[in-house]
Amino acid sequence: MRTYLPKRDMIERKWHLIDAKGRILGRLAVEVVIFLRGKNKVFYTNHIDCGDFVIVINMSKVIFTGKKISQKVYFSHSGHPGGVKLTPLSVMMEKNPTKILFKAVKGMLPKNRLASRQIKRLKIFKDNQHIHHAQVMCN
Repeated sequence: MRTYLPKRDMIERKWHLIDAKGRILGRLAVEVVIFLRGKNKVFYTNHIDCGDFVIVINMSKVIFTGKKISQKVYFSHSGHPGGVKLTPLSVMMEKNPTKILFKAVKGMLPKNRLASRQIKRLKIFKDNQHIHHAQVMCN
């Protein structure tokens, strides 16, 4: 018995359209990561990039459980003394709701070069208008 490994030219990438309206953020992020990594395919291998493209629409209408909207805070640091920036989820939701899903998905991907290739195939839009109509219609 030999283990089958797909070749790069054999990998066929599909486009998946996901509507985030009324969906919980964490469960949505898990679904997106499964498509990005290719875990829904029969020949999934963790060291080969065999994932698909994912389009997420209506990101401004995603829901959060519990008290996250008032208590969750996003942390970033510039690297300089006193360079801490704390952004509450409510402010991030008004300012840039696409960044919330991007950070959630990026945290679920492996921390290597493969993840940087996979995250580039994620397209997130605030409302239901997107520019990838032709790609979605082909699949």
